[in-house]
Amino acid sequence: METLVTILAGVLVTVATYLLLSKSLIRVIIGTAILTHAAHLVIMAVAGLKTGTVPIVGEGDPVDPLPQALILTSIVIGFAVTAISLVLAYRTYQELGTDKLDKLRGNPDE
Repeated sequence: METLVTILAGVLVTVATYLLLSKSLIRVIIGTAILTHAAHLVIMAVAGLKTGTVPIVGEGDPVDPLPQALILTSIVIGFAVTAISLVLAYRTYQELGTDKLDKLRGNPDE
């Protein structure tokens, strides 16, 4: 199962890299969101996708809660960064009328 999740994370990193290298601001924002999801999958794969009991001392094989806590924190932070980036991109589009990164650079004669 870890192999499948690792391959999926690799595919997500590939798609995110393609989107990050595009010339549209919205695609760059979506690429960063996809890249964070790939990082979540990598953390889960490294931590091990095993089932067990709750992380309380007692009988059974406890599961380490640290990777899940890190991923949950990362999801919240990633959502906030994506939301702020989308608001800034929308405001930029309202002011300048474009979301192309080449046109956002300004006049080359300046």
